[in-house]
Amino acid sequence: MLEQEIQKIGLQAKTASRIIGAAKPQQKNAVLISLAKILQENISLILEKNALDLQKAKEQNLSLPKIDRLTLNEKLIHAMSNACLFIANLADPIGAMTKQWQRPNGLLVGKMRVPLGVIAMIYESRPNVTIDAAILCLKAGNAVILRGGSEAYHSNMILTSCIQQALHENNLPENCVQSVQNTNRESIYELCKLHQYIDVMIPRGGEKMVQSIAAHATMPVLKHDKGVPHAFIDESADLEKAVNIIDNAKTQRTGVCNALEGLLVHKNIADKFLPLLEKKLLSKQVEIFACPKSSPYLPNLAKPLLDEHKGTEFGALKMVCLVVDDLDEALNYIHQFGSNHTEIICTNNYSNAQRFLREADAAMVAVNASSRFNDGSELGLGAEIGISTSKLHAYGPMGVEELTTTKFVVYGEGQIRD
Repeated sequence: MLEQEIQKIGLQAKTASRIIGAAKPQQKNAVLISLAKILQENISLILEKNALDLQKAKEQNLSLPKIDRLTLNEKLIHAMSNACLFIANLADPIGAMTKQWQRPNGLLVGKMRVPLGVIAMIYESRPNVTIDAAILCLKAGNAVILRGGSEAYHSNMILTSCIQQALHENNLPENCVQSVQNTNRESIYELCKLHQYIDVMIPRGGEKMVQSIAAHATMPVLKHDKGVPHAFIDESADLEKAVNIIDNAKTQRTGVCNALEGLLVHKNIADKFLPLLEKKLLSKQVEIFACPKSSPYLPNLAKPLLDEHKGTEFGALKMVCLVVDDLDEALNYIHQFGSNHTEIICTNNYSNAQRFLREADAAMVAVNASSRFNDGSELGLGAEIGISTSKLHAYGPMGVEELTTTKFVVYGEGQIRD
């Protein structure tokens, strides 16, 4: 029975979390180093299982962006292996004192970093998330329950098997990392009931899926919601650099959450910037849903902008373009149509850059850099479990430290309260 099956997984994770939470850094790191080797040794088998998923995806006519996210290759597997080694070399956060102070009565008070406990990760398509989520959770001393999408079933199962082999080789419970084999949607809702076992739920995928889990979960939810990044091209921007940034942000990889979806251009440079951009994007046939002010400068790529296009996560070679009067109008548009994910500005005006950094409400805000850098590995975290668009308790790419919390610890010498 499904309910009993999920209950068993939850109990096993809770039991395992005590062991991994108390494990020494050397033991956790040994698991990650073993896993890096196991992944390299099983490249052919992993690709064979991934091919089964890709074949089924094509038979079901999944979209090209979904197939792109589903696809593994040798380069990606090498990257997963390297991520294991990178995370192993990070300082262990568990037990670290983040701050300490002494009270007038002599009590020494501090805050110690501790694991979250049991994390349930619900995700779609990308099988590399199986590795990223597992290694980050293990490093942070957490047990994790993984529930990937049915489209990546074979890939997720072989990767979970590799992880459990590494745990077994280093005398840690295989139940520290479990994958739910039942891909029926009801298995997600059964997980949502397990507040007695699961400390945090992290959904990562389509907007509807994330919102549904947030509505059903009986435990805290860290949402990894849709990405609708925007770029504002200020009148002081270096136009050549800005063109390259927009090209990279939109076309380098289209089916990901940090790909650019909206472009806002200052009215004073629209006549110069937009023709340069069209020349750059013409061979890639990017559809640009352009406002009436921008359309004349994009004669070959422009299509009429409709209200329904604004705030849309296209996940394809499509984007919105508007000419705006100033930074105020750009920020107002972002406030209305942004998704708290990624916002960038191209400018050589220091005051405008600083104002944009302060006022653009997003998990990552950048000046003169592509939106594609909102990624855990690119920001130096080694890997990420996802990009949180919630503000509690993490905002942005979630690495090892973001998968921990702190508790108060007190050292006394017999003090009692008056």
